[in-house]
Amino acid sequence: MSTGAAETPFTPERIRADVEAVLEEEPGTLGEDEDLLDRGMDSIRLMSLVEKWRTDGAETDFVALAEDPSISAWARLLS
Repeated sequence: MSTGAAETPFTPERIRADVEAVLEEEPGTLGEDEDLLDRGMDSIRLMSLVEKWRTDGAETDFVALAEDPSISAWARLLS
């Protein structure tokens, strides 16, 4: 029986939850197209997300995410 754990899906919901956690926001408070820089995303927090997501199998980097800091843009990049 397969566990289906070969790849971790980077759904908008998962990305939102990870971002809300790193920004210490309540679940469900961030909009998909909201500029995360306006909500406190800084380079340290962004690097922690990059490292977490790369550990989970994402092929991305700081520059790619920093160019368009929104959940919807990141979902497109990570899918």
